[in-house]
Amino acid sequence: MTIEMCQASCATYTYFGVEYGRECYCGNSLAASSVAAPATDCNVPCMGNTAQKCGAGNRLDVYVKNGTAVPTKPTGTSSVASTSTSTPLASGLPAGWVSDGCYSEGFGGRALQNQQPDSQANSVQVCINTCKNLGYKVAGMEYGTQCFCDNFLYNGAAPVAATSCNMACPGNPSQTCGAGDFLNVYHTGNLTTYKAPASQSTDLPGQWVYQGCYSDNVNDNRALFWQSILTTNNTATSCLGLCQKYGFMAAGMEYGDECFCGDESVRAASGSVKVAEAECQVKCSGDNNYYCGGGSRLSYYRWIGGEPLNVWAEPTGINAGSYEFLIGGVVVPLITTTGINNKVVFMEKSGTGAPNTTGTYELDLTVLNDFSKAWRPLHVKSDIFCSAGITLPDKKGRQLNIGGWAGPSTYGVRLYTPDGSDGVWGTNDWQENVNEVTLLEGRWYPSAMVMANGSVLVLGGEVGSNSAPTPSCEILPPPAGGYAKYLDWLDRTDPDNLYPFMFVLPSGGIFVVYYNEARIIDEKTFDTVKTLPNMPGSVVNFLAGRTYPLEGTGVMLPQYPPYSAPVTVLVCGGSANGAAYAIDNCVSTQPEVAAPEWTIERMPSQRVMSCICALPDGTYLILNGAKEGVAGFGLAQDPNYNAVLYDPSKPINQRMSIMATTIVARLYHSEALLLPDGRVLVSGSNPEDGVHPEEYRVEVFNPPYALTAAAAPSFTIVNKDWTYGAAIPITAKIPSGSFTTIKASMMAAVSSTHGNSMGQRTLFLTITCTGAPATASCTLTAPPSAHVAPPGWYQIFVLDNGKPSKSNWIRVGGAIADAAGIGSWPNTASFTAPGLGAVGT
Repeated sequence: MTIEMCQASCATYTYFGVEYGRECYCGNSLAASSVAAPATDCNVPCMGNTAQKCGAGNRLDVYVKNGTAVPTKPTGTSSVASTSTSTPLASGLPAGWVSDGCYSEGFGGRALQNQQPDSQANSVQVCINTCKNLGYKVAGMEYGTQCFCDNFLYNGAAPVAATSCNMACPGNPSQTCGAGDFLNVYHTGNLTTYKAPASQSTDLPGQWVYQGCYSDNVNDNRALFWQSILTTNNTATSCLGLCQKYGFMAAGMEYGDECFCGDESVRAASGSVKVAEAECQVKCSGDNNYYCGGGSRLSYYRWIGGEPLNVWAEPTGINAGSYEFLIGGVVVPLITTTGINNKVVFMEKSGTGAPNTTGTYELDLTVLNDFSKAWRPLHVKSDIFCSAGITLPDKKGRQLNIGGWAGPSTYGVRLYTPDGSDGVWGTNDWQENVNEVTLLEGRWYPSAMVMANGSVLVLGGEVGSNSAPTPSCEILPPPAGGYAKYLDWLDRTDPDNLYPFMFVLPSGGIFVVYYNEARIIDEKTFDTVKTLPNMPGSVVNFLAGRTYPLEGTGVMLPQYPPYSAPVTVLVCGGSANGAAYAIDNCVSTQPEVAAPEWTIERMPSQRVMSCICALPDGTYLILNGAKEGVAGFGLAQDPNYNAVLYDPSKPINQRMSIMATTIVARLYHSEALLLPDGRVLVSGSNPEDGVHPEEYRVEVFNPPYALTAAAAPSFTIVNKDWTYGAAIPITAKIPSGSFTTIKASMMAAVSSTHGNSMGQRTLFLTITCTGAPATASCTLTAPPSAHVAPPGWYQIFVLDNGKPSKSNWIRVGGAIADAAGIGSWPNTASFTAPGLGAVGT
């Protein structure tokens, strides 16, 4: 509301007036009860232009057309006498009703909220009976002809001298019916008066402190980023509680029903400044006793003192890590896998690369200075667009790729046996024949995982490109007659559940995270054992999700001997359907506990299409993605160039460090993969958005440990085929000379695609060392069971003061894998199975 707006609305009338900051009235004459009041009484800023005044409570700024004088006395004649100097008590009141005397009107709002039609027959009895018949317990008469009803007195209405109520009731001139801004009040039962509204500054939750009324939208810049509309329940308590839950230490309410969460630094940079308290005078939608800002005005609060809601470290120099260009690529990969031959397989969507591309290549990291030798072409026969991949627990560490895009590709089963050595190309290639070996159902965007029994679980997906869901799971190698099970929860949440995250639990069962839900399923029947509470989304949308196309990323946090503590699963980033900002938090839970809940940790920025890479020191690198949109071609914008390091050894809400930035936008179809030297290979980006390129460049991220001058440890190992619980001898070189800081980690083989690190698992091993540090005799203790470490291939790292060695690959659980028949599958002409038995045979 502005004066000009009201004038335009009343163009056909002689008079117009503005009241309460946002009310506009039109008319051709002034009412008989209207009298002139001091100009200072009209002191409420106009909601649309706070430089103007738009009346006040029961006060009109009156304007007249063409300069006609505004009369200082009411136009027309009035039968209302205003000369009474006493307040006669009314008699004959309804049973239980009593007089409370004369009260002032409310400050900034009506004392009684429900005004009845003005009446020349108004009297005490008439007004009381009107309110009584409407079910109210308080009645008030004002200006002679006005009657108000309610159950309480609001806005700080207070008793005043009886002489202030000096206007006779037109229906009974022997009674008084208030006056200008004064009410004769009557009630039955108890009379409760609520104080005048103000921005709430006491009884606030936590460590919140009111800062005052602040401007917003200065030069179209929001003071606080996240906006929620709380149409019925916006209060300081609800808004501040919401912001606190999601880790924000600055919050504010605006225009009554708007709740904002953000950061003080952003508020200060936006140009927002403190303004007069009178400019925050819109009542909270959830509590009329308090103000929640105004038009472009924030009732502003900060979390001050006590435990901060989040602390992000901002390391500098080598402690921030670094991005480094590694090599130019030959494909834009959508899935990458580090093989047990220490080479990295890149697989692309058909048609993404050059016309002569073979669809998949293997990168030899030892000959990066010779492009022609670094990239070895491999071949696939069908389109692996949005397929799944894992490393099998057979003795050769074959890579399995399943599913794909459209037609026979969605049924695809592809196998590759890594071979060759450093600087020497292998001869093996991908094997595939849809006429011999297929999935039972077509799957686009499925997930795959090695179970504790050595078999492969394939879960979810869609029938084909943007088609019907495949809400089922199946097993590889397929049991006799095949096996597929319908899962209603995948059907119900399609299409927001694609590429679900799956984890074998040490206590048994499989933990599945999909969309914004999570559950434990039985590892034999795949029936639901436990359903967890839904995951929190973003601060403005509880329906935001975490799996493709609302793509976040998920991992299991490290397991430590004796492996008896409940495991923790971490899920970071994601988005919501529609034109949404990405989620700016991670959530974690311990699914094995009796009543698991989700813990929210705010990230330094929003991130969708994120990747996460487990590092051998027990930390996790979060990187890639965008700040807005969802996964898919051309559906996201504002690349997130920053890496974030997550350290679970630190206290909750203090685990994230803002690391180095890259110059390369890594959007849809980007990957992050652990290399044998502890660095992270960063690749891909296939946005097809007309802005960012199809990304062939391959980078590495150097964690801080890779940049220190300290020498790295090294070790040799003979036994590369472990049994559970075994003592494994190694010979290690420990440059620091101290055995007290030695650790050993065990990192499962991973295929990285769409934020899903399929196969990921981090374990720390018991290690003891004796002898000279240069040739130490050390013993590692293998994990105790297949539920703690599922059968498969793992990189073993030895760490000295946090600096990792180069890894050695080992297999654990080979006997279980053999019992599942992994090594002898498939038994068809087009495939060469490695057979059963020990590694190296």
